[in-house]
Amino acid sequence: MSRMRTVTLLLLGTAVLMIGQQKVPIAELVQQFKTSRVFWQQFEVAEKLAKSHQHAVLEQLEPYLKDEDRHVRGNAAFVFAALGDDRGFDVISSILKDRSDRPEGQGIPGGKWSLPAQIAIDRYYAAHLLGDLKDSRVVPILIPLLHDPEVNSIVPWSLGQIGDKSAVPPLIETLRDASPDMRVLAIYALETLKAKESLPRLRPLVNDEDRIHFDGLGTVAEAAKKAVTELEALP
Repeated sequence: MSRMRTVTLLLLGTAVLMIGQQKVPIAELVQQFKTSRVFWQQFEVAEKLAKSHQHAVLEQLEPYLKDEDRHVRGNAAFVFAALGDDRGFDVISSILKDRSDRPEGQGIPGGKWSLPAQIAIDRYYAAHLLGDLKDSRVVPILIPLLHDPEVNSIVPWSLGQIGDKSAVPPLIETLRDASPDMRVLAIYALETLKAKESLPRLRPLVNDEDRIHFDGLGTVAEAAKKAVTELEALP
């Protein structure tokens, strides 16, 4: 074992993270990350590792930046990016562009597996992770994806989570999207961003009775009315 690896393991063995009232050794979290193959559970561990601010974990997670399962790869990259290592951003961004062959991975909720479906869900998850990072540097990466049918449904949420006002104009333009689902997702994001400047484009949508395919199958009008009421109430 190299001296550097020995030092890293010693650091992880002594570091702890307070979760609630419980002290959890960082080495235990790293082991949980390595053994979990359910991507959302693994992501919960990744968030804890990011909050630990222990850069020593990166050496342990580095092999996972090349994992064949893009969800695992993305989770590891999230920790890197959250701890300020640009390799994380590079890996997540590359998943968005990656249409190469791959084995069956996580994320497909049911039905027959296919390579195009796996690529689409891997790209979707990468766009979600960019929102989870809440880093304004990724906004220019996400904005063009508002027109990408494989991932556009998650992009407004990610832009809303990041909170950068530069996302407001493209989200306002998305209010014209042919899909009522995208119009409502843009409404939600503009509401999250407290974008009062969107009110002139939101008010006409209070008469838009097109139905969406999520959130109880409501209408664009219902979402618009709520957003207009909340935005008008802002100082």
